[in-house]
Amino acid sequence: MRVEAEIREKLEQAFTTSELVVVDDSESHRGHAGYREGGQSHFNVKIRAPELAGMSRIERHRAVHAALGKDLVSRIHALALDIGG
Repeated sequence: MRVEAEIREKLEQAFTTSELVVVDDSESHRGHAGYREGGQSHFNVKIRAPELAGMSRIERHRAVHAALGKDLVSRIHALALDIGG
C-alpha cells in the first residue's frame, strides 16, 4: 500500500473527518534531503474533525501523529499538517 493511502486510512479510522486531503508533495523536494525516487517521502495533510476541536495546536499534532503510528511516521521525511476541528 502506498504511504498516501496508509495516511488516509489511518486518519479516517481514528477521526470522524469532515475534510481530509492528503497530497504527496515529494516531487517538489527533488534534490533535497529525504527525497526518495518514486516519492512517498513528503506529504501535506489537511484534516478537519470534531475530535480535534478544542485542542491546542500541539495536542492536535500529537493526536494526528498518534493516529498515524510510529511505524508510518518514521517512513515519512516531512509531514506538513493543516488541522482543524
